[in-house]
Amino acid sequence: MTKLAILFSILLFAAAAVPAQKPTDVLATAKGHKFTVADLSPEVQAEVAAAPESMKKFRSSLLSELIATRALSIEAAAKGITVGRLLANLKPTIPAPTEAEIKAAYDANKEALGDVSLEKARQPIIDWLNGKKQQDAVVKLITDLQTKYKVATVKDVNAANPTPADVLATLGTVKITRAEFDKFTEYDLYEFAAKLADDILNDLDTVIFNTLVADEAKATGVEASTIIAREITNKMVDFSDEEHARLNAEFGKRLTTKYGVILQFKDPRPPVESVSVGDGPAEGPATAPVTVIMFSDFQCPTCSAVHPILKAAMAAFPGKVRFVVRNLPLESIHDNSLLAARAASAANAQGKFFEYIDLLYKNQDKLDVANLKKYAADLGLDAAKFEADMNSDKALAAIKQDLADSDALHITGTPTIFINGRRIGNLSEASFKAAIDLGLKK
Repeated sequence: MTKLAILFSILLFAAAAVPAQKPTDVLATAKGHKFTVADLSPEVQAEVAAAPESMKKFRSSLLSELIATRALSIEAAAKGITVGRLLANLKPTIPAPTEAEIKAAYDANKEALGDVSLEKARQPIIDWLNGKKQQDAVVKLITDLQTKYKVATVKDVNAANPTPADVLATLGTVKITRAEFDKFTEYDLYEFAAKLADDILNDLDTVIFNTLVADEAKATGVEASTIIAREITNKMVDFSDEEHARLNAEFGKRLTTKYGVILQFKDPRPPVESVSVGDGPAEGPATAPVTVIMFSDFQCPTCSAVHPILKAAMAAFPGKVRFVVRNLPLESIHDNSLLAARAASAANAQGKFFEYIDLLYKNQDKLDVANLKKYAADLGLDAAKFEADMNSDKALAAIKQDLADSDALHITGTPTIFINGRRIGNLSEASFKAAIDLGLKK
């Protein structure tokens, strides 16, 4: 669901290492060959050449996003609500699409829709128009807030020789420093570099494979197509894409070994981010070598699906993992998410947090006050204390701190999971186990 420290020097290296590639840079070697950027496809070469300028534009856009995030946070704080509620409050002000707008959208997309009638296309068009109107309303709000809080850019985010204390922008008396920007963008800049690295490596793999197949054909006196047939095509049984990929990889590995391929290109490593456990409820030894932090929304279907998968992965390492849950209620799309987070906090006050959130995940369509109280009663919690804690300023303050910390880390959706500071993109049991295992080896 979507939502609107590695050291500074290491961050800069990870962000800049890939875009700095030159056409003559050697990416890999093999017997009789040096593979450079110039050997890659024209498309990837163009991507590499454009990377430095693309990075600058990306960094500038991230600063704009950070400014917008801060403006929304300041406005929400002034109103005593969360940013999610601030955005959710826009919905009643947005007019429903008119018949004229629906017809205009249909006519504008008639070619793409083909023979689909207006009546059949009506609901998808209405949904699209509603989404666009909501997006436009958010953009207008941010624009108005930037005027209200007198946003000013102070220093170019791409300026040379930056220091953590550099002020990049101001919102009235509020300053956005380079240090804050670096924390906000750390993972985004890594992903930018990693995407380019993946494109380079995938293309390089093809170039090396084709070159070595040609060498093998020359050495054995047969056509390259004959070798491909012998090593791949003729071995296929079910002719699936997966089978073809496996046979191709196995043959490629044999060629790599035979011709002594050495990869010199280094792709960027995922950053280890500085993620606080805050006051999040936790289970597992406080001294455990691995800490798993999950930012969750108890009304988020993906969170509900991932939670048991993550628990199964952690169970494979008894006594080695501490699991911490932090709140990220997305009120702009989940009406009861903040209420559920407050209820979970109240359950935590009576030592039943994890039992309680299991009930929340299983009953995401029933998170109104009456049902939240029922779940507490089902767990034998003191009803009066539960209600008082759920409505307390303390519970709300803790949730707001979680939200502020998620903003600082530029967490854009739920669930977001960190294992010893590494943000996990693949939300599978195998991926979680691999990350935990890596944490145990450090």
